[in-house]
Amino acid sequence: MPEPTRPASPTQALHTVARIGPFFAVRTDPPGPAGPRAEGYVPLAEVYAAGPPAADRLEAAPPALRHRYTTVARRLGTDELRVAASLSFQGLAGRLWSLAVGCAALTDQVPGLEPRRLWWHPEHSAPRELWLPDADADAPQDPVAPVPAVDLAERVRAAVIDQHLTPLHRVAAAASGLSGALLWGNAGSALAGALGVLHGWLRAPARSGDGITPEDREAATARARTLARDLFATEPLRSTGHWSPGPRPTFRRGTCCLYYRVPGGGLCGDCVLPRVPGR
Repeated sequence: MPEPTRPASPTQALHTVARIGPFFAVRTDPPGPAGPRAEGYVPLAEVYAAGPPAADRLEAAPPALRHRYTTVARRLGTDELRVAASLSFQGLAGRLWSLAVGCAALTDQVPGLEPRRLWWHPEHSAPRELWLPDADADAPQDPVAPVPAVDLAERVRAAVIDQHLTPLHRVAAAASGLSGALLWGNAGSALAGALGVLHGWLRAPARSGDGITPEDREAATARARTLARDLFATEPLRSTGHWSPGPRPTFRRGTCCLYYRVPGGGLCGDCVLPRVPGR
Protein backbone atom coordinates (compact mmCIF):
# COMPACT_ATOMS: atom_id res chain seq x y z
CA MET A 1 0.00 0.00 0.00
CA PRO A 2 1.49 3.40 -0.93
CA GLU A 3 2.31 5.74 1.92
CA PRO A 4 0.01 8.78 2.22
CA THR A 5 1.17 12.34 1.74
CA ARG A 6 1.30 13.35 5.40
CA PRO A 7 0.54 16.88 6.60
CA ALA A 8 3.24 18.54 8.67
CA SER A 9 1.05 19.11 11.76
CA PRO A 10 -2.18 17.89 13.39
CA THR A 11 -3.89 21.16 12.41
CA GLN A 12 -2.95 20.66 8.78
CA ALA A 13 -4.20 17.07 8.97
CA LEU A 14 -7.56 18.30 10.29
CA HIS A 15 -7.75 20.91 7.54
CA THR A 16 -7.13 18.17 4.97
CA VAL A 17 -9.94 16.04 6.35
CA ALA A 18 -12.32 19.02 6.51
CA ARG A 19 -12.46 18.97 2.70
CA ILE A 20 -14.69 15.91 2.90
CA GLY A 21 -17.58 17.86 4.41
CA PRO A 22 -18.89 19.69 7.49
CA PHE A 23 -19.07 16.57 9.68
CA PHE A 24 -15.34 16.08 9.11
CA ALA A 25 -14.45 19.64 10.08
CA VAL A 26 -13.54 21.20 13.42
CA ARG A 27 -12.65 24.74 14.39
CA THR A 28 -8.94 25.11 15.05
CA ASP A 29 -8.60 28.91 15.17
CA PRO A 30 -7.17 30.39 18.38
CA PRO A 31 -9.76 31.75 20.82
CA GLY A 32 -9.98 35.32 21.94
CA PRO A 33 -8.65 36.53 25.30
CA ALA A 34 -11.78 35.33 27.11
CA GLY A 35 -11.45 31.79 25.73
CA PRO A 36 -14.01 29.47 24.07
CA ARG A 37 -16.33 29.62 27.09
CA ALA A 38 -17.09 33.24 26.27
CA GLU A 39 -18.71 32.02 23.03
CA GLY A 40 -20.82 29.40 24.81
CA TYR A 41 -18.48 26.43 24.38
CA VAL A 42 -17.71 23.92 27.13
CA PRO A 43 -14.99 21.26 27.20
CA LEU A 44 -16.44 17.82 26.54
CA ALA A 45 -14.88 16.66 29.80
CA GLU A 46 -17.58 18.71 31.57
CA VAL A 47 -20.31 17.16 29.43
CA TYR A 48 -19.25 13.71 30.57
CA ALA A 49 -19.23 14.60 34.26
CA ALA A 50 -22.47 13.31 35.78
CA GLY A 51 -24.00 15.39 38.55
CA PRO A 52 -25.36 14.19 41.89
CA PRO A 53 -28.38 11.85 41.86
CA ALA A 54 -31.72 13.60 41.41
CA ALA A 55 -35.36 12.55 41.38
CA ASP A 56 -35.62 13.83 37.80
CA ARG A 57 -33.20 11.99 35.49
CA LEU A 58 -32.64 15.05 33.34
CA GLU A 59 -31.84 17.23 36.33
CA ALA A 60 -28.88 14.96 37.11
CA ALA A 61 -27.40 15.51 33.64
CA PRO A 62 -24.66 18.10 33.06
CA PRO A 63 -26.18 21.50 32.12
CA ALA A 64 -24.70 21.50 28.61
CA LEU A 65 -26.23 18.10 27.88
CA ARG A 66 -29.64 19.20 29.14
CA HIS A 67 -29.33 22.28 26.96
CA ARG A 68 -28.53 20.13 23.93
CA TYR A 69 -31.49 17.85 24.51
CA THR A 70 -33.99 20.68 24.84
CA THR A 71 -32.49 22.46 21.82
CA VAL A 72 -32.71 19.36 19.62
CA ALA A 73 -36.23 18.57 20.85
CA ARG A 74 -37.37 22.09 19.99
CA ARG A 75 -35.82 21.98 16.51
CA LEU A 76 -37.36 18.60 15.76
CA GLY A 77 -40.76 19.61 17.12
CA THR A 78 -40.96 16.78 19.64
CA ASP A 79 -41.69 16.78 23.35
CA GLU A 80 -39.95 13.41 23.84
CA LEU A 81 -36.58 14.24 25.33
CA ARG A 82 -35.46 10.63 25.02
CA VAL A 83 -35.77 10.96 21.24
CA ALA A 84 -33.70 14.13 21.37
CA ALA A 85 -31.18 12.38 23.62
CA SER A 86 -30.85 9.48 21.21
CA LEU A 87 -30.32 11.68 18.16
CA SER A 88 -27.96 13.97 20.08
CA PHE A 89 -25.79 11.00 21.02
CA GLN A 90 -25.72 9.76 17.44
CA GLY A 91 -24.88 13.20 16.09
CA LEU A 92 -21.94 13.76 18.42
CA ALA A 93 -20.71 10.21 17.85
CA GLY A 94 -20.80 10.83 14.12
CA ARG A 95 -18.73 13.98 14.46
CA LEU A 96 -16.09 12.24 16.58
CA TRP A 97 -15.88 9.21 14.30
CA SER A 98 -15.58 11.46 11.26
CA LEU A 99 -12.63 13.38 12.67
CA ALA A 100 -10.76 10.30 13.88
CA VAL A 101 -11.46 7.92 11.00
CA GLY A 102 -11.09 10.65 8.39
CA CYS A 103 -7.66 11.62 9.70
CA ALA A 104 -6.56 8.02 10.10
CA ALA A 105 -7.59 7.08 6.56
CA LEU A 106 -6.32 10.18 4.76
CA THR A 107 -3.20 11.03 6.73
CA ASP A 108 -2.29 7.89 8.70
CA GLN A 109 -2.55 9.99 11.88
CA VAL A 110 -5.05 10.05 14.73
CA PRO A 111 -5.71 13.55 16.08
CA GLY A 112 -5.53 14.34 19.77
CA LEU A 113 -9.19 14.66 20.79
CA GLU A 114 -8.84 14.70 24.55
CA PRO A 115 -12.15 15.76 26.17
CA ARG A 116 -10.43 18.46 28.22
CA ARG A 117 -9.16 20.13 25.02
CA LEU A 118 -12.08 19.54 22.65
CA TRP A 119 -14.78 22.17 23.14
CA TRP A 120 -18.47 21.69 22.26
CA HIS A 121 -21.35 24.11 21.77
CA PRO A 122 -24.78 22.66 22.67
CA GLU A 123 -26.64 24.95 20.24
CA HIS A 124 -24.43 24.79 17.16
CA SER A 125 -24.42 22.20 14.39
CA ALA A 126 -21.61 20.92 12.17
CA PRO A 127 -19.03 22.19 11.65
CA ARG A 128 -19.19 24.90 14.32
CA GLU A 129 -20.12 22.86 17.38
CA LEU A 130 -16.62 21.42 17.88
CA TRP A 131 -13.52 23.53 18.54
CA LEU A 132 -9.98 22.28 19.06
CA PRO A 133 -8.00 25.50 19.51
CA ASP A 134 -4.71 23.85 20.52
CA ALA A 135 -4.57 20.92 18.10
CA ASP A 136 -0.78 21.18 17.83
CA ALA A 137 -0.11 21.57 21.56
CA ASP A 138 0.87 17.95 22.17
CA ALA A 139 2.16 17.14 18.69
CA PRO A 140 4.96 14.55 18.66
CA GLN A 141 8.51 15.53 17.81
CA ASP A 142 8.08 13.84 14.44
CA PRO A 143 4.48 14.72 13.49
CA VAL A 144 4.76 13.06 10.08
CA ALA A 145 5.94 9.67 11.39
CA PRO A 146 3.59 6.89 10.21
CA VAL A 147 1.40 4.99 12.64
CA PRO A 148 1.95 1.21 12.35
CA ALA A 149 -1.10 -0.23 10.57
CA VAL A 150 -1.70 -2.74 13.34
CA ASP A 151 -2.06 0.12 15.83
CA LEU A 152 -4.23 2.48 13.79
CA ALA A 153 -7.64 0.99 14.63
CA GLU A 154 -6.70 0.70 18.29
CA ARG A 155 -5.68 4.35 18.37
CA VAL A 156 -8.96 5.38 16.74
CA ARG A 157 -10.85 3.21 19.20
CA ALA A 158 -9.01 4.79 22.14
CA ALA A 159 -9.58 8.31 20.82
CA VAL A 160 -13.32 7.88 20.24
CA ILE A 161 -14.72 5.01 22.32
CA ASP A 162 -12.48 5.16 25.37
CA GLN A 163 -12.17 8.94 25.68
CA HIS A 164 -15.63 9.99 24.52
CA LEU A 165 -18.36 7.47 23.78
CA THR A 166 -17.97 5.37 26.91
CA PRO A 167 -18.41 8.31 29.33
CA LEU A 168 -21.05 9.89 27.08
CA HIS A 169 -22.91 6.58 26.99
CA ARG A 170 -22.93 6.43 30.79
CA VAL A 171 -24.19 9.99 31.23
CA ALA A 172 -26.73 9.84 28.38
CA ALA A 173 -28.23 6.56 29.61
CA ALA A 174 -28.59 7.94 33.13
CA ALA A 175 -30.13 11.22 31.94
CA SER A 176 -32.55 9.80 29.36
CA GLY A 177 -33.38 6.25 30.44
CA LEU A 178 -32.43 5.00 26.97
CA SER A 179 -31.11 1.45 26.81
CA GLY A 180 -27.41 0.92 26.56
CA ALA A 181 -27.90 -1.26 23.47
CA LEU A 182 -29.75 1.51 21.66
CA LEU A 183 -27.01 4.04 22.40
CA TRP A 184 -24.23 1.70 21.27
CA GLY A 185 -26.33 1.00 18.19
CA ASN A 186 -26.27 4.73 17.54
CA ALA A 187 -22.48 4.65 17.86
CA GLY A 188 -22.24 1.83 15.31
CA SER A 189 -24.63 3.59 12.94
CA ALA A 190 -22.68 6.84 13.30
CA LEU A 191 -19.42 5.07 12.43
CA ALA A 192 -21.02 3.41 9.42
CA GLY A 193 -22.37 6.77 8.29
CA ALA A 194 -18.97 8.43 8.58
CA LEU A 195 -17.34 5.57 6.68
CA GLY A 196 -20.01 5.77 3.97
CA VAL A 197 -19.44 9.49 3.41
CA LEU A 198 -15.67 8.98 3.43
CA HIS A 199 -15.91 6.09 0.96
CA GLY A 200 -18.13 8.10 -1.39
CA TRP A 201 -15.78 11.08 -1.29
CA LEU A 202 -12.73 8.95 -1.98
CA ARG A 203 -14.37 7.16 -4.91
CA ALA A 204 -15.69 10.37 -6.49
CA PRO A 205 -13.71 12.03 -9.31
CA ALA A 206 -10.72 13.99 -8.04
CA ARG A 207 -11.40 17.64 -7.35
CA SER A 208 -9.08 20.34 -8.59
CA GLY A 209 -6.85 21.66 -5.82
CA ASP A 210 -7.93 19.18 -3.13
CA GLY A 211 -4.32 18.07 -2.65
CA ILE A 212 -5.22 14.37 -2.67
CA THR A 213 -3.44 12.34 -5.33
CA PRO A 214 -5.00 9.25 -6.94
CA GLU A 215 -2.45 7.15 -5.09
CA ASP A 216 -3.43 8.76 -1.79
CA ARG A 217 -7.10 8.08 -2.52
CA GLU A 218 -6.38 4.43 -3.22
CA ALA A 219 -4.36 4.06 -0.03
CA ALA A 220 -6.98 5.91 2.04
CA THR A 221 -9.77 3.71 0.69
CA ALA A 222 -7.89 0.56 1.65
CA ARG A 223 -7.05 2.00 5.06
CA ALA A 224 -10.70 2.97 5.70
CA ARG A 225 -11.85 -0.56 4.86
CA THR A 226 -9.31 -2.03 7.26
CA LEU A 227 -10.37 0.38 9.99
CA ALA A 228 -14.03 -0.54 9.50
CA ARG A 229 -13.25 -4.26 9.65
CA ASP A 230 -11.17 -3.92 12.81
CA LEU A 231 -13.50 -1.53 14.64
CA PHE A 232 -16.65 -3.57 13.95
CA ALA A 233 -14.85 -6.79 14.93
CA THR A 234 -14.71 -5.93 18.63
CA GLU A 235 -17.17 -4.92 21.34
CA PRO A 236 -19.07 -2.75 21.88
CA LEU A 237 -19.52 -2.27 18.11
CA ARG A 238 -19.59 -5.94 17.15
CA SER A 239 -23.04 -6.36 18.74
CA THR A 240 -24.54 -3.24 17.17
CA GLY A 241 -25.31 -4.71 13.75
CA HIS A 242 -23.86 -6.19 10.59
CA TRP A 243 -21.20 -4.37 8.58
CA SER A 244 -20.82 -5.50 4.97
CA PRO A 245 -17.57 -4.33 3.33
CA GLY A 246 -18.68 -4.95 -0.29
CA PRO A 247 -18.06 -2.57 -3.20
CA ARG A 248 -20.60 -0.24 -1.58
CA PRO A 249 -20.19 -0.79 2.19
CA THR A 250 -23.45 -1.18 4.09
CA PHE A 251 -24.53 -1.50 7.69
CA ARG A 252 -27.70 -2.94 9.20
CA ARG A 253 -28.10 -2.13 12.86
CA GLY A 254 -29.87 -4.24 15.46
CA THR A 255 -31.70 -1.38 17.20
CA CYS A 256 -33.70 1.74 16.30
CA CYS A 257 -32.61 5.32 17.07
CA LEU A 258 -36.29 6.43 17.48
CA TYR A 259 -36.18 8.92 14.62
CA TYR A 260 -39.57 7.60 13.46
CA ARG A 261 -41.09 9.25 16.55
CA VAL A 262 -40.12 12.71 15.30
CA PRO A 263 -43.08 14.47 13.63
CA GLY A 264 -42.74 13.70 9.94
CA GLY A 265 -39.87 11.30 10.59
CA GLY A 266 -39.48 7.81 9.19
CA LEU A 267 -37.00 4.96 9.29
CA CYS A 268 -33.30 5.40 8.68
CA GLY A 269 -31.69 3.37 5.92
CA ASP A 270 -29.94 1.06 8.39
CA CYS A 271 -32.86 0.61 10.81
CA VAL A 272 -33.69 -2.80 12.21
CA LEU A 273 -37.44 -2.13 11.84
CA PRO A 274 -39.11 -3.25 8.58
CA ARG A 275 -41.72 -0.49 8.80
CA VAL A 276 -42.76 2.40 11.03
CA PRO A 277 -44.62 0.95 14.06
CA GLY A 278 -48.36 1.41 13.80
CA ARG A 279 -48.41 2.06 10.07
